Amino acid sequence: MAKAPHILICDDQPIIHETVGVYLDNEGFTHSSAYNGTDALKLALEESPDLILLDLMMPGMSGIDVCREIRRTSAVPIIMLTAKGEEIDRVLGLEFGADDYIVKPFSTRELVARIKAVLRRTSAVADSDAQSIRIDELEISLSSYEVRINGKAIDFTPKEVEILYLLASNPGRVFDREQILSKIWGYDYFGDTRAVDTQIKRIRQKMPAGETRWGIRTVYGVGYKFGVSE
Repeated sequence: MAKAPHILICDDQPIIHETVGVYLDNEGFTHSSAYNGTDALKLALEESPDLILLDLMMPGMSGIDVCREIRRTSAVPIIMLTAKGEEIDRVLGLEFGADDYIVKPFSTRELVARIKAVLRRTSAVADSDAQSIRIDELEISLSSYEVRINGKAIDFTPKEVEILYLLASNPGRVFDREQILSKIWGYDYFGDTRAVDTQIKRIRQKMPAGETRWGIRTVYGVGYKFGVSE
């Protein structure tokens, strides 16, 4: 029998733990709780959960800081919970490696649907046969979530790896922002597509400073593609 997915709930509001916990129990998931950022990071490292629900604003340590620390050693899926709807909060969460976000107050049923979608997507990536790409000095591995240039590992977040892999595995194909969000986040995304621009900007900043025959090209008015010149 397959092991039930374990969800770590990190939020300072007991009602969130109670309501979300009931739905997770009904879906056959197991779960544990952290009520501040320090405990959230501690349990994330000790328990190795299958997915983390991480509140943006927590006592002790912010959700952004917890996310950033987790991403130093782990690609565990993270869904940010935020009471704020401003773009800066959404983009910051995605920028530091969150897989998704949901704004409070939220439907618990929708949250569980998001959890399932993220778990399906990460499971599909893990089961993929074609997990690595090499183009000249660039290597992208989904199995280890690594990007190497000239053999040197570059510090990429999991989302950045997935976006670069998507584009590089389809050289010359143009993806608009909605397509990138849908393919990477694994469901129809109704948020601000400028989050994609932020991710692409960060990826480009980590690329070699000199000219290469490959790279992410902007197709103005449409989206992005990975170009490889002869």
